[in-house]
Amino acid sequence: MSTSGRRPFPLFAILGVVAVVAVIGVAVKLQQPSSKESASVAEALSPEAAAKQATVTIKHAQGTSVVPLNPQRVIVFDLAALDILQALGVEVVGVAGDQFPLHLAPFADAKYPRMGTLFEPDYEALHAARPDLIITGGRSSAKYASLARIAPTVDVPMGGVHYIDTVVANTQMLAHIFGKEEKARELVDGLRQSLAKLKETTASRGKGLVVLVTGGRISAYGPGSRFGVLHEDFGVPVAAEGLNASLHGEAIGSEFIREKNPDWLFVIDRDASMGQQGGAKQVLDNELVRQTTAWTKGQVVYLEPLNAYLIGGGIQAVSRLRDQVAEAYSARVP
Repeated sequence: MSTSGRRPFPLFAILGVVAVVAVIGVAVKLQQPSSKESASVAEALSPEAAAKQATVTIKHAQGTSVVPLNPQRVIVFDLAALDILQALGVEVVGVAGDQFPLHLAPFADAKYPRMGTLFEPDYEALHAARPDLIITGGRSSAKYASLARIAPTVDVPMGGVHYIDTVVANTQMLAHIFGKEEKARELVDGLRQSLAKLKETTASRGKGLVVLVTGGRISAYGPGSRFGVLHEDFGVPVAAEGLNASLHGEAIGSEFIREKNPDWLFVIDRDASMGQQGGAKQVLDNELVRQTTAWTKGQVVYLEPLNAYLIGGGIQAVSRLRDQVAEAYSARVP
């Protein structure tokens, strides 16, 4: 057999293999994006991926927690924290409790599911809400540990000796979680300026006494107490020195009020703040209290109960309380 008869087969085979390889190469090239296209895809995905992974470490009343940066599903068990979040422009997906002051009234709407009370969480509702952040504080602080097992949780400190400093620190802490630092600075600067202005008035307008009335009983509060903000930060001179700074104040009677004879009497009706029939005016309207300078001059101020008692350390609640006191002083020209 001649060699010329065997040459065509290998040649055609080689040409066929080359053609197949060329086709596979084209197919692979078509399936693989260019380096430029890959970069574009990476750029499109990286912000979302980074957002999911971004966290921030927060120091709070019960330790330190690593929480998502700018969380989207926030559950709040503290009205002071809810007050601050509203002021910062942060939305929440669930709240606790059923008593809200006027400025927090939108949260009474059914669009905000109830997660229980300020004292006792509804764990079934909480699990269904799938939170990525839970906020406790005040009345709900005792449940911090159990809630922290469900989702990252921070506990907002209560005010006391350094009341306004605590309000400011809480505002800054929550602002840091949600990237609202600039808004927080605006709120804090406004609060501090308004307090400085109020002090210019209160310092020279006589001494004051803060009392809480509940169930027919009276308690007095001085500097360092939960209502000491009126003396320490609002600048009202103290009518009764050395009062017990405990959470429940110092139990007193009408004789004590008459003896101290305050120029201003600031009253918190606890029963009214809890949605019950308030009786503070009836309790204080007696022969002894009517002899005080505060009563005779019409300088008995019934503080808005929900702001003063139920919320306390919210930056809006403090500002509203400050405005109420300022209005009372402006209404009584010296």
